Amino acid sequence: MPATSPDTQSDKIPVTVLTGYLGAGKTTLLNRILSEPHGKKFAVVVNEFGEIGIDNDLVVGADEEVFEMNNGCICCTVRGDLIRIIDGLLRRKGDFDGIIVETTGLADPAPVAQTFFVDETVGAKTTLDAVVTVADAKWLKDRLKDAPEAKNQIAFADVILLNKTDLVSETELKDVEMRIRAINPFARIHHTQRSNIAIDKVLGQGAFDLDRIQAIDPDFLEGGHKHFHDEDMQSYSFSSDKPLNPDKFFPWIQELTQREGPNILRSKGILAFKDDPDRFVFQGVHMILDGDHQRPWRADEAKLSRIVFIGRKLNRAALEAGFLSCVA
Repeated sequence: MPATSPDTQSDKIPVTVLTGYLGAGKTTLLNRILSEPHGKKFAVVVNEFGEIGIDNDLVVGADEEVFEMNNGCICCTVRGDLIRIIDGLLRRKGDFDGIIVETTGLADPAPVAQTFFVDETVGAKTTLDAVVTVADAKWLKDRLKDAPEAKNQIAFADVILLNKTDLVSETELKDVEMRIRAINPFARIHHTQRSNIAIDKVLGQGAFDLDRIQAIDPDFLEGGHKHFHDEDMQSYSFSSDKPLNPDKFFPWIQELTQREGPNILRSKGILAFKDDPDRFVFQGVHMILDGDHQRPWRADEAKLSRIVFIGRKLNRAALEAGFLSCVA
């Protein structure tokens, strides 16, 4: 099967909606898709929950066009922006083989998927290939208890990557898969680590089933789908144009996430350390942190450190003071 299978009957552009709760591994999957030598060209739309956009800079694709939407959640306030971006892309048909829409970790996929059916122009020229959901094997059970978005992401999925399987035992893995099956018995489930999966198991699936979606959401095609976010969810972003001291930053972020980890659902940053020619990218989910050098800073870009925290019961002043205390 080719990486993407254009709809040969209608010659529509295939669209993949990539979703999953905060920190599940969506951007890692997107980067794997874009990095594989498939010879295809994609347009990528990235939506982010937060004041400062970072995800756009975490996408590695060199040939892809990346459109960032960070002034609201794609499933509610900025869906009009999504329609305008896709409408603009469709006017340049032939420049790309498919569209990938990466939603925020807090997005309800239903209104995003709905866009490709209720908007006349978009629906006439695109086909929703699949809703692909990345699920965190370690934290999904907790999120199913306190985050309705996580349940909706599982329910609407055509393909599920049960990711980070290396962080749980076999018993825990079977348990979380049973929870997924109880919500969605139809999705294709793949076990992954670091979102490592062959592209032909994610794209070109032709898996979106409108009948199934209408069975769980009878008003799916009615339009005006409303989504209300968790009002307790907070997102704080900070930046500094002064280099950071790694000997200050790492002890601070490790102590912070060990102490406040249950409330910090997601943390991520692109950092400029003193005397370091490379951009350093770090990713965090609760108390689990990961980071590495990404690439050298380009001569034409500002060495700006940006950091984002998403969670509940966050103390903005304390987070900002802690971050700024790491300046070299």
